[in-house]
Amino acid sequence: MSTPKKPGSSRPQTPERIDSRRRTGGNEASPIKGTPMPVKRDLAQLKLSPEETRAFLESKRGVRSMEEAREWLQLRGIDDLECITPDLAGVARGKMMPAKKFTGNTSLALPSALFMHTISGEYPEESGDFRYSPNDGDLKLVPDLSTLCLVPWENDPTAQVICDLVDHSGSAVGYTPRNVLRRVLALYENRGWKPVVAPEIEFYLVSKNVDPDYPLVPPIGRSGRQIQSGQSYSIGGVNEFDELIDDIYDFSDAQGLEIDTLIHEEGAAQLEINLRHGNPLELADQVFMFKRTIREAALGQDIYATFMAKPIQGQPGSAMHIHQSVVDSATGRNIFSNEDGTASELFHYFLGGMQRYVPKALLMMAPYVNSYRRLTYGMGAPTNTAWGYDNRTTAFRVPNSDPAGRRVENRLPSSDANPYLAIAASLACGYLGMVGAIAPGDPTDQTVNEDGEIELPRGLLEAVAVFEAEEHFKEVFSREFVATYAGVKRGEHETFMQVISPWEREFLLLQV
Repeated sequence: MSTPKKPGSSRPQTPERIDSRRRTGGNEASPIKGTPMPVKRDLAQLKLSPEETRAFLESKRGVRSMEEAREWLQLRGIDDLECITPDLAGVARGKMMPAKKFTGNTSLALPSALFMHTISGEYPEESGDFRYSPNDGDLKLVPDLSTLCLVPWENDPTAQVICDLVDHSGSAVGYTPRNVLRRVLALYENRGWKPVVAPEIEFYLVSKNVDPDYPLVPPIGRSGRQIQSGQSYSIGGVNEFDELIDDIYDFSDAQGLEIDTLIHEEGAAQLEINLRHGNPLELADQVFMFKRTIREAALGQDIYATFMAKPIQGQPGSAMHIHQSVVDSATGRNIFSNEDGTASELFHYFLGGMQRYVPKALLMMAPYVNSYRRLTYGMGAPTNTAWGYDNRTTAFRVPNSDPAGRRVENRLPSSDANPYLAIAASLACGYLGMVGAIAPGDPTDQTVNEDGEIELPRGLLEAVAVFEAEEHFKEVFSREFVATYAGVKRGEHETFMQVISPWEREFLLLQV
């Protein structure tokens, strides 16, 4: 592919000193000194009993070394292996190869420009600080063996593994999604903190539609009738798609993915899957895999599953709510709570950071033109920066819990977001609040999404502008990522502007 030619401590710190405890040196993608940021979780050094050593053969997900991978693949008779990595949109990119070649120390690479194109596959013009590599050099795929698992919907025995990306020197590539999240997690690690997240992903089931000029419609359920809206938490609504749900459960179990709960949401054939809380990188991996799994399960039932933020006019949008807490790395104690069980200063500073910075990072949580159709007045999604206790009309909800479970739910991200980038953005905003000692506004117990006021960017270009202008993002995400992501999003907006909508034909054709 060729490059297109151009036509810690809990003591608060001020935002200017967010790097004060950071060691210098290392590659640009990592805030840690020394060797390049680790891109491969290899647990082969652990001292295990013989029984534990062989237990990997029964594992549904993950091995410790390439030798274990070889045995794991042989035991299952795997013919092919998919080496995949998420691009900026969260789309799986990579290469398929024979399993024997994978374990034979084969080097895999992808062109760098692959991570600089738009969702429509086009290469945007260079703009702002966005520039293409002059030689479109290769990026090396490094398998994260802890993600090795089956591809259960394939007819032939097939496995998959998520890969990280490094450059020719072995340094992590700063503008790739997994490495952006790793960078944010390293900032937490340097302060002795460990974030914990739990995503909730909403999506729609729709009838197959091969012509984009026609609106999407809900599918026919097992009752033989088209599904209607107003089915929140309806068991009957879920049962309409029993076979699909069974496939989702079976596919997930075969990959070692754990679903916490599954419900029917408000929209017509709109479902939600909740995942168990855990390590942010592992949960981002799970969302990445779940999206692929759900689409494949739906195709097996001759329907589509879509994660568009607003797929059907007049129906609620689809969100990816992110529950977040932070624990002390040494003790495991939730730093959002004091020893007496009251809310800590760091909890309030985290909220302050969310209120100040999330509107500026919204581009990473609402990445497309369609995303902003969800964030509109009167459609249920929050359009504010308010916070409150168990208040679903706020952007930042604090669910009822005991002190150990105190957390903040970010209700702004849409389900079309790249999970690595959405989680990275949300955690980074809270981090900036904690290190900057940013006090939040007062909590509200009022309905705050029905007054018509919208406190967020109203569209993609506005979101790009405020994202690029925030200097702190260039440090927490890397300058390279900010420039690349903003350039790609500007390109996507230009592509969108070339499309004439039905609204324009309906109201402008004969009246202007």
